[in-house]
Amino acid sequence: MASTATLLLPLLLSTTCFTFLFSPATSALCNSDDKRALLAIKTAFNNAYHFASWVPSTGCCAWYDVDCDASTGRVTGLSIFQDANVTGTIPTAIASLPYLRILVLHHLPGLTGPIPSAIGNLPHLVQLTISFTSVSGPVPSFLSSLQSLTLLDLSFNSLSGSIPDSLSLIPNLMSIDISRNHLTGPLPLALFQNASQPAYLRLSHNNLSGEIPASYSGINFAQADLSRNKFTGDATLLFGREKQLQQVDLSRNMFQFDLSNVVFPESELILVDLNHNMIFGNIPHQITNVPNLQFFNVSYNRLCGPIPTGGQLARFDSYNYLHNKCLCGTPLPPCN
Repeated sequence: MASTATLLLPLLLSTTCFTFLFSPATSALCNSDDKRALLAIKTAFNNAYHFASWVPSTGCCAWYDVDCDASTGRVTGLSIFQDANVTGTIPTAIASLPYLRILVLHHLPGLTGPIPSAIGNLPHLVQLTISFTSVSGPVPSFLSSLQSLTLLDLSFNSLSGSIPDSLSLIPNLMSIDISRNHLTGPLPLALFQNASQPAYLRLSHNNLSGEIPASYSGINFAQADLSRNKFTGDATLLFGREKQLQQVDLSRNMFQFDLSNVVFPESELILVDLNHNMIFGNIPHQITNVPNLQFFNVSYNRLCGPIPTGGQLARFDSYNYLHNKCLCGTPLPPCN
């Protein structure tokens, strides 16, 4: 028969864990001003069931979607995502979370209205994600006040207007994704000019136009997705042997340049999609020196000459080369 001590041990452990999890010290780990701001956010979202754990009698650092600094109890992260029952506009009460570093509002189709100016009052914000929502209006110029921002994701919304030049004033901004919106106008001239790390630019599925600014030749892009816009002119400045480019998608634009002049980066490049443009010249043999190339599509252009052989090009079928002026050789018909 088990001893009394053995029988009591699980109960003691259970009681200890319960006391630890729900002790007054732990439940109080939440700045009172931050708690008021979070409860105001809950009210603004009509007390949706998503916020059921946001109960005033408990510490807000244990609430769903909330992250806090372990030593100060200040709210540093708010990530609300994947709930169609969260409806309304972005609450201005978010500005009352002054130590917020990460704000994620993702996959909330009931989220409407413009991005409020209150968002510009978060000096410590490093990541701002408002994506897969029904948010509309412009990309606000006041985002430039977020001087700590490194990542901006405004993809899959209903934003319109141009990309504000003021984004260039954010010194450490390394990643911008405003794809799948209704943007128009040109690319800002000075974007990423002070980038100390490889930059990520995703602007696909908009109505942007104009040429890629010459100033972008000095930017070391890791990813550049400008697909499905109305861009024109020369895009060769995105390339270069020493660059750290991993993915470049320029498909379905009106780019017009000589592909023969392109020098592909060889160290990290995995994707090149240039289909549906007006690109001419031939495919440089140097592309066969790119060891990790996984996708290459130059269909629907004005290219001529033999398709290079060797390297990773052997893995791509005729679909990747169709509808050019006079490309030839495997996997297309032989050259005359």
